[in-house]
Amino acid sequence: MSDSSPTKQPNIQHYADGTASVMRKAVVYTELRFYQRSDVLYQLTQVFCQRYLPHYGDRTVDQMVQAARSTKQNIAEGSTDGQTSTETELKLLGIARGSNQELLQDYLDYLKRKGLAEWFGKSERFEPLHRFCQAHTQWEDYLPLTARMNDEELANMAVCLCHQVDKAMAKYIERKDREFTMEGGIRERMTAARLGQRETQRQIIDRQAAEIAALRKEIDRLKDLLKKAGYPGFSGELGESGDSGKSGKSGKSGETGNSGISR
Repeated sequence: MSDSSPTKQPNIQHYADGTASVMRKAVVYTELRFYQRSDVLYQLTQVFCQRYLPHYGDRTVDQMVQAARSTKQNIAEGSTDGQTSTETELKLLGIARGSNQELLQDYLDYLKRKGLAEWFGKSERFEPLHRFCQAHTQWEDYLPLTARMNDEELANMAVCLCHQVDKAMAKYIERKDREFTMEGGIRERMTAARLGQRETQRQIIDRQAAEIAALRKEIDRLKDLLKKAGYPGFSGELGESGDSGKSGKSGKSGETGNSGISR
């Protein structure tokens, strides 16, 4: 594995008003296919344990159900916490992957203990099972099958799902690891967001200054046009005109004339 990947600025999100955010883009974990399969595994494990393992005196039931639940819950929690902390996200995804491996070993142990066949990579029955699990990620697709499957078939289905979850999670964790290595964590995002916000403020100030300068230039242009057009009484300053002076004089003469009439 090479460590020569170049660093890059974090991909900063912005609110509707343009304010920079330190939060990473939210991951909708329910849309992750390996999360969906982990949910199928959790439901399948409960069915399997209730049907084929003793309800009392065997800790295997609790361990298998808890391992299946841990896989699902840690994917959900890690993906949610990943908005603020990639470190926490990677840690929880690692725990989820470890729980999935624990569940896989429990199913393999069951097959060995009962003298049942493991299909993964060893049986012609594996390929159609593999294709089905690849194409379906919702428990509703599996539920009708569980009623007519025996323990060997259910266990091998769970083994297949565990392998698919593990493979997908390995790729996902690697991608998140690369993102963290290149972009950093929350501290780097906070710095980048603050600097980005300052840059945005500077851009706003510069834009406003440019608009003011453009307006002043337009005012000067209009003044020149008025001068060239010979606008009567225009002295070169807006709001100042010789007309006002003339009207003032005429006003005085008018008052004199009126006073003369009254006399």
